[in-house]
Amino acid sequence: MSWLDAPLVQALRDAAAMRAFTVPQWDLAIRQARNAGLLGRLGLLAQACAPGLQLPDGAQRHFTAAACIVSRQHNAVRWEVSQIARALQGTGVCATLLKGAAYAASRGPAAAGRTFNDVDILVPKARLADVEHALHVHGWMVAADDAYDERYYRHWMHELPPMVHLQRRTTLDVHHNLLPETARIQTRPDLVMAEALALPDWPDVRVPTLADQILHSACHLFHEGEWGHGLRDLHDLHLMLGAYRAEGGSGAALVGRAEALNLLRPFAYAVRSASTVFATALPTGLTGSLPALARHRWMDPVFMRALSTAHHSMRAPGASLAESALYVRSHWLRMPLRLLVPHLTHQAMARRAPP
Repeated sequence: MSWLDAPLVQALRDAAAMRAFTVPQWDLAIRQARNAGLLGRLGLLAQACAPGLQLPDGAQRHFTAAACIVSRQHNAVRWEVSQIARALQGTGVCATLLKGAAYAASRGPAAAGRTFNDVDILVPKARLADVEHALHVHGWMVAADDAYDERYYRHWMHELPPMVHLQRRTTLDVHHNLLPETARIQTRPDLVMAEALALPDWPDVRVPTLADQILHSACHLFHEGEWGHGLRDLHDLHLMLGAYRAEGGSGAALVGRAEALNLLRPFAYAVRSASTVFATALPTGLTGSLPALARHRWMDPVFMRALSTAHHSMRAPGASLAESALYVRSHWLRMPLRLLVPHLTHQAMARRAPP
């Protein structure tokens, strides 16, 4: 049986499939969803299928607990965003939220049932020092482990070292680019910030347009080497592509935006993967651009196997090899060999050093 027939994937692809779930299927779907970071979303899908859905004893308790966690995290993120806005007042810098924080603050399509661990913002590189100083004054401190980590982030990466608030212990990632400075793909964060949308509650805080959220999500997922939450992130893309289509967004315009940001390849991976796993309804006109999206199909089976690692019951044959290959690939995409080899050597030595 293919991992695409797993109860969780069936439910995410078509919520009505849950009406035919047996008790063992429900048990497995809940365990798969918890491991994949999708329990809150599965609970919302189950709620949308009511009243024709018969949940087994105890299932609702799992969904209620997940909904409480999601609500608490969303409230915490919105509070954290308000504190970031307060810290940056007077700097003249507009912070653009990324990933989960953008979903929660704008109550976008991917916010449904979504949990996350930190807040990510994007600011102009030229204002990075001003932003860091303002955040420092308001309690956020850089949490780099040593001088090497400081140099690694500040000279090579697309963000500052993670900042942790002294009182709340919340983590803030301050980005100045979408990909590392040393990455093989050079993208255009300035275009994302230029079109970002203001939020009613915080005029100086913005979120990317839905098109840019789709492209950044695709970029983040298909350049990463960790795939434990890959299925969750792909479902985010499924929801955002569906919302973009529902709003009448042009598929050709989305492809054009991907080309402008130099993110056409990860976008192509995202479109094909979401279509395969969730039968995503694609934006109108996107199929006409499929020749531009049809390259590098040989990578698709690798991504499919990596996506199956959301739970041990779903693992496809070759999943471990795919994970290892994508981990190596993520480093290869991030840095040229002249930097990568010394970096990996340092990391290996650091792991072997006595505590």
